[in-house]
Amino acid sequence: MPTSLAPAPDALLPDALLIEVAWEVCNQVGGIYTVIRSKVPATVPAWGERYCLLGPYFAHMAQGEFENYEDHHLDLMDDPYAVAVRQLRAAGYDICFGTWLVTGRPRVVLINPFQAYGRLGQIKADLWERHGIPMPDNDDLLHQVVAFGELSRIFIQTVAAIQAGKQRLLVHFHEWMTGVAIPELRRERTPAHLVFTTHATLLGRYLAMNDPDFYDHLMRVDWLAESRHFNIEPAVTMERAAAHGSHVFTTVSELTVRECIYLLDRMPDAVLPNGLNIERFVAGHEFQNLHQLYKAKINEFVMAHFFHSYSFELDKTLYFFTSGRYEYHNKGFDLTLEALARLNYRLQQGGVDVQVVMFFITKRPFTSINPQVLERRAVLEEVRQTCRAIEEQVGERLFYAAAASSDHRLPELGSMVDDYWKLRYRRTLQSWKSNALPPVITHNLVDDQNDDILNYLRRANLLNYQHDRVKIVYHPDFVSTTSPLFGMEYGQFVRGTHLGVFPSYYEPWGYTPLECVARGVPAVTSDLSGFGDYALQNVPDPEQKGIFVVHRQERTFDESAEELTEMLWQFVLLSRRDRIQQRNNVESHADLFDWKNLRVYYDRAYALALERQ
Repeated sequence: MPTSLAPAPDALLPDALLIEVAWEVCNQVGGIYTVIRSKVPATVPAWGERYCLLGPYFAHMAQGEFENYEDHHLDLMDDPYAVAVRQLRAAGYDICFGTWLVTGRPRVVLINPFQAYGRLGQIKADLWERHGIPMPDNDDLLHQVVAFGELSRIFIQTVAAIQAGKQRLLVHFHEWMTGVAIPELRRERTPAHLVFTTHATLLGRYLAMNDPDFYDHLMRVDWLAESRHFNIEPAVTMERAAAHGSHVFTTVSELTVRECIYLLDRMPDAVLPNGLNIERFVAGHEFQNLHQLYKAKINEFVMAHFFHSYSFELDKTLYFFTSGRYEYHNKGFDLTLEALARLNYRLQQGGVDVQVVMFFITKRPFTSINPQVLERRAVLEEVRQTCRAIEEQVGERLFYAAAASSDHRLPELGSMVDDYWKLRYRRTLQSWKSNALPPVITHNLVDDQNDDILNYLRRANLLNYQHDRVKIVYHPDFVSTTSPLFGMEYGQFVRGTHLGVFPSYYEPWGYTPLECVARGVPAVTSDLSGFGDYALQNVPDPEQKGIFVVHRQERTFDESAEELTEMLWQFVLLSRRDRIQQRNNVESHADLFDWKNLRVYYDRAYALALERQ
């Protein structure tokens, strides 16, 4: 079996050029964007100007993240990437060279895939005749992929020619969308050492979504028949060709090794765990202060969402959340909901004086934010403004009365409020209060009746009744500073919560629990998540470090649901002091997952690639 290659000191970095190719360079469409972007601050200092990223150019995505080098600047540069860009521009290619405006500011080459559309017929014919890769006539995404593959091949070969007899060239491709260039690079014997990483096999993701016993059936899968069944044969064939054509084939977790063996017919040479750029604070208590700051913002949302119907003590309320791509079964939303329903019953029966507000943050098609949700937030703001006006008026009059009075007793404060403000206060509260239940969802979905989360909540009658100890907020849009409901970044929202819940059934790596750990927030993961499996294998006593791993391998759904329920129950029973201590433990061990420590797995894979011809 492949191993997570032992870390190496920077002194053993290969003396070579490195081009890292990904569809998500300056193009936020999936999880690889987080992998590449977060790794940059650890990669650039180690590789310097020998490092370059390569991706497709989409103007609407790149305009906010990419800064193009001016022509006069580019003309002064003599490194192989700049020389290659100048040569290709002289030959008429639409190609950009500049900087990605992220921490580390890596150099980036972006190529417009649409410029090759005039040659698509020949490119597709060559893929079929030379490599057995079929290509439909009417799939624009696949057309973009193969066009970019052809253009990236040309760029890589140009760099290789410039470097002939000098430094060796490493090229690292991420996922099938860029790996399509590999078979032709190998056929033409391009002097480059090729690494290919699959972060999740394409067919594995489809199968897991549709087969509740995916892992049991894995070794009997007919990859060709299944890829045709799901209408993904071209992409799966590209992925297999990239895996077999690369000098070094890698994946991100031991869990995906089995997928690669049975679905791609090649055992990975190495496992490359993913990390994050961990933010550290000079003052150890600073992350606790940030937790309080952003929890206060979540408190505002909760007051607006619930308090118009009924209130509860915010000091006795815990905020749980889950987030990620909407894959009801794969992401463990089904298991999470079942555990929440059981937890709700336990809390009611046990008389525990704690409320849990559970946030589901995902992306679903919606028509608009629920107007009632927006209206209640606006009315609560009116309540706030009225209270502030009364506070200011009473404050001034109380100060005057205190200075002028010889009576040491506190005067009747109500007498210091004008009738206007008394009336406005009363009317504002009358318009604020309602008998309607707080909605479980914040937006109006396009297909409300067929949403799995909503249908479970209806069946379980988990609909935000006052007697429920577990309240639900389903937010079918990602959290951002432009959101009128939260008005903060996703990372800030995470810091304000108490626990992330991610008991995935299919998760080749899993950034969401890792993002919690990076921010000092405990997280639940599963042993079917690459991150959870890595934690079990490499982190001593993970629960003490705030990483809770639900066992799903060889367990029934009911058994896993009961284990998750018990984890949530024990977390609810923790005292405030215990929760603070646990956040301290999480924060203090976050360095285990810093790219500064995990990047070296990549360097070992590169060294292995350089040994192979």
